[in-house]
Amino acid sequence: MRFGKHGPFLGCSHYPECDYIQPLKQNDGHIVKLLGVPCPKCQQELVLRQGRFGMFIGCSSYPQCDYISSPEKPAEKTHIACPECKTGHLVERKSRYGKLFYACDQYPRCRFAVNNKPVIGECQSCHYPLLIEKKLAAGVKLQCANRHCQAYQDSTDIK
Repeated sequence: MRFGKHGPFLGCSHYPECDYIQPLKQNDGHIVKLLGVPCPKCQQELVLRQGRFGMFIGCSSYPQCDYISSPEKPAEKTHIACPECKTGHLVERKSRYGKLFYACDQYPRCRFAVNNKPVIGECQSCHYPLLIEKKLAAGVKLQCANRHCQAYQDSTDIK
């Protein structure tokens, strides 16, 4: 038995020729509360768990079923369509460090995301259909959300 950065594990005595390891503790989060709601994937009961990054809802039959969701209120959709996939809408999300960002609700099929607040408008330079609010020392400016353009324009120039 040895100890690593992820906790205790069993390792082969013929290391380094054999690098087989088996973790002794499964870090899946401990169960806080049974919710009494069926899992959408496997119909087993959902449970509230305490994990490494906070509370989450997971299936009681983990690891056979890997369904998880957030116990927080669902993100409200903006009325701004995703400029990449054109089927989704941008929603406000939080990173694991608490920073706000805006991403497409069709994730993981669409990976579009911006760090600043999106604004409906068209870029005057490249005609990209989305602008973002950029707070500068000179005030709030609008910037093209296209990574290849990023041209600034005044907030009075929105089409």
